Amino acid sequence: MVRKLRVLVIEDDAAISMAVRDRLESEGYEVGVAGEGSEGLRLATAPWDVIVLDLMLPGLDGLTICRDLRGRGVATPILMLTARDQTVDKVVGLRMGADDYLSKPFEMIELLARLEALLRRTVRPQAGATAYPIGDFVLDLRHQALMREGIPVPLSTQEFKLLKYLYEHQGEVLDRDELLSAVWGYDESTYTRTVDVHIASLRQKLGDRHRQSIILTIRGRGYKLVPE
Repeated sequence: MVRKLRVLVIEDDAAISMAVRDRLESEGYEVGVAGEGSEGLRLATAPWDVIVLDLMLPGLDGLTICRDLRGRGVATPILMLTARDQTVDKVVGLRMGADDYLSKPFEMIELLARLEALLRRTVRPQAGATAYPIGDFVLDLRHQALMREGIPVPLSTQEFKLLKYLYEHQGEVLDRDELLSAVWGYDESTYTRTVDVHIASLRQKLGDRHRQSIILTIRGRGYKLVPE
């Protein structure tokens, strides 16, 4: 079973951390929250896919946490939040080991885009893999088949290619134009209904037609494969 992507949010403003947590969970992430620096550092040493780290925190500040984590060899991508719109803070944060920064106040859609960009650099199927686990299924690359408990589930060639592409970009929101170009080789938006039809078919074959918990529709943006 494909695991959920895990995000740790270290933020002392309860309203912000709650809003970020709720939005990320609605996007299919598993989210941990810490409200002060010492707790954040302790939690950050566990396995996470990305960390959202506020610069100004009670206890240990974000720069100290970032420097400490990198000193311990923790390579988890870090998106640093800062209320200061000053270049020096951003430069210092990046020098301490942060991977990106975002100034407050921010739009949630921009936060999601930054996280997806960081995950795009780091989350990929293992090189040389011949099978991709998806919920109770396995996408067999060698035989170009979707399997459940050893029993093949028929897929068309385009369904296979679409599911493979979604898996290889799991955690990313993929718009219809990108899917058309990558899977079908089309570059005209008039064919976008083709994507919707194939997504619906894949959901039915994955037993996800009603719950839609494996392939999510991100309204106004596209589709995203998430773990079940």
